[in-house]
Amino acid sequence: METKLKSQVLQQFQEATRSLVNPELQKWKDQGGRVLGCYCSYIPEEVITAAGCVPFRMRGTGSTSTELADACVSLINCSFIRHSLDLGLRGEYSFLDGCAWVNSCDHVRRIYDHWKRKIDTPFVHLLSLPKKVTEPQVEWYREEISLFKDRLGFHLGVFISDERLWKAIRLHNETRQLQRQLYELRKRKDPPITGAETLAVMVAGTAMPRQEYNELLRELLDDLSRAEGHTDYRARIMLIGGILDDPRYIDVIEDQGGLVVTDSLCFGSRTMWRDVDENASDPVTALARYYIADRPSCPRMFGDHLRRSAFVKDMIRDFNVDGVIAERLVMCDNWTGEQFMLGEDLKETGFPYIRLDREYLLTGVGQLRTRVQAFLEMMGR
Repeated sequence: METKLKSQVLQQFQEATRSLVNPELQKWKDQGGRVLGCYCSYIPEEVITAAGCVPFRMRGTGSTSTELADACVSLINCSFIRHSLDLGLRGEYSFLDGCAWVNSCDHVRRIYDHWKRKIDTPFVHLLSLPKKVTEPQVEWYREEISLFKDRLGFHLGVFISDERLWKAIRLHNETRQLQRQLYELRKRKDPPITGAETLAVMVAGTAMPRQEYNELLRELLDDLSRAEGHTDYRARIMLIGGILDDPRYIDVIEDQGGLVVTDSLCFGSRTMWRDVDENASDPVTALARYYIADRPSCPRMFGDHLRRSAFVKDMIRDFNVDGVIAERLVMCDNWTGEQFMLGEDLKETGFPYIRLDREYLLTGVGQLRTRVQAFLEMMGR
């Protein structure tokens, strides 16, 4: 789908998705700033910001093979894990001053073990992520965040006070509010921004200083207020899945006429659909409650499928979605079960739904194009 938005800010966001280190991040590093990697969206980024670092979501951008990683992990591990580890083993993540993990899945958990032993990163930390979303798990994660805060602060020689945390929470909430404004524009009959462009905006926000990102996003929203909308599409699509950081994947869908107007992705709506409670009495508890109980969960969390299904159905209604595409990285156990159950939920209503498996690198474009075409035709579009 040809872009109709002429914006230098959008181009800057798009360029940030094509390499690990973008100009804004490089400028931060050149000025002596620190960067801390995050291997999952459940890492409390506000703690990292409060410590004076830029939180950076780990990606495999630029990887072409997994030769080194395959000596550590087998082919039954997902390709995102293998490509990102391979980049680490090749020294492509040498710009990191630290890296944090949660045990989001066994694949990620094993990467922490290999990274700690084989890659010279000054600070590494694993948070124990609960598997449920009820009150005991909130308290559990509060303790994990507190330990992370204290250990990171000790390593950096920084006291991460409540005042610093509240300031970081307000900054990240500002990001979430701006991103929700971006999504609101996609509810229009003629959205001024495509799904691929939106994903580029979201990914860029995980790879540059937050204050600069917010300022750029405000400029983009101003550009969008005067932009021509898209009317040349066959159907409005919702995209569901785990890690997807390559806008070219959505380009393939949109080139067939399926305009992606919303999502449930861990680089998308699930990271910003709710704010951290700024009126809570304790910032660490507020963060724990947000990451465990308040925001939309992913299939990593047991017993929360009904709430996830309701979130998808609300999105379908609010964004006037015609069909849902669920993408899954091959070998991802969590999303295998989730996609099946969600398909059963939507089948009851007769809503168009398709599951697509993929590798981390964009391959099999012809097959993807064919399946999307067939899906749109099945929908009568």
